[in-house]
Amino acid sequence: MSPQPSELDRRTLLAAGLGLAAVAIVGTELATASRADAAPSAEFDWIIDCGTWGARPPASPVQITGNTTNKIILHHMAFPNVSDYSREHAVQLARDCQNLHMDGNGWADTGQHFTVSRGGYVLEGRHRSLETLELGQHQVIAAHCPGENGNAIGIENEGTYITETPPDALVDSLVQLCVSVCRQFRLHAWDIFGHWDFRFTDCPGIAFYRMFPAIRVRVAAELGAAPADIPARRWPDIWRFVNSPVVQVAQYLLNAQGYVLTPNGNFGLDTTAAVADFQARNGLPVDPDATLTDATWEALVPELGKDAVGLPVDALQFMLNRKGYREVTATGAYDHATMKAVKDMQHLHGLTPNGKVCASTWCAIVGGSVREAFTG
Repeated sequence: MSPQPSELDRRTLLAAGLGLAAVAIVGTELATASRADAAPSAEFDWIIDCGTWGARPPASPVQITGNTTNKIILHHMAFPNVSDYSREHAVQLARDCQNLHMDGNGWADTGQHFTVSRGGYVLEGRHRSLETLELGQHQVIAAHCPGENGNAIGIENEGTYITETPPDALVDSLVQLCVSVCRQFRLHAWDIFGHWDFRFTDCPGIAFYRMFPAIRVRVAAELGAAPADIPARRWPDIWRFVNSPVVQVAQYLLNAQGYVLTPNGNFGLDTTAAVADFQARNGLPVDPDATLTDATWEALVPELGKDAVGLPVDALQFMLNRKGYREVTATGAYDHATMKAVKDMQHLHGLTPNGKVCASTWCAIVGGSVREAFTG
């Protein structure tokens, strides 16, 4: 059964969408059967399931993806930063969110897989998300991020975190949840991203996003990640079903390589063709979905210094401004404001704050993870 059209094109609190070419339903029985009335296992009894918080039945059968889950995407809910940290409030939050998504957005159910309240309570969002977490095989298709709904576990965090940071109770529970998701779906701490890495949005908020390197470090420590296993860089795997600021950065860089593209963040047919041609010309595997693989990013990003000018500097400045460095504007010249922002970003990710934009600095700026953030 196909997703309801309204889940693909309507946006209010959350954005919805689905890369349909990459999604397969794993059998009719699996796609429609439900354990909604089953209690969570003892391992996950700290997650308040849909039955316990009184969720409405989905408007259509919940679907299971045939994809491999490859990331976690964190959101802020853009709800008020309330001081009611009680379980009762968390339960009402889950109900309010589901009502908004079903009645306001026209979605079949809550958009995200899980919700974390400001009081640190973790709740199941879309039906069967807890069941599939326990199984650790194929995830529920959600509606939290266009193009990633069948590949990423979406976690909503109550509050608005553009200028404020979330309470410690929320962060502690978020880390616990991310650890569980990583264990069950065989992910790593460096597979944690923010919503705006894959969509034009202010979510997850500037202040919250600055906490991501520290959150990843805590998750890695809980998972017992060995330093030797941490990749030098984990780039955002943007592909042709995603429209985002990161796509716009890639368009600037492809323009610098001679491809005629309009840097607008829209991963259209022109960008798809340019990525494929760039991969072929550089001896890289040509991805059928035009995915900007790690190898593609490594070949695409140039080193920049204080005398740099041109489209790559425009790309750098555009993304720095998006990440909250409002004093940085896209002038195409590596100026003092740009240098200052780059050094701050390098410091945040454990890199040497020298202002030189190497591959690792690019990776951190476009939303990826670097080894130094875990080992520095």
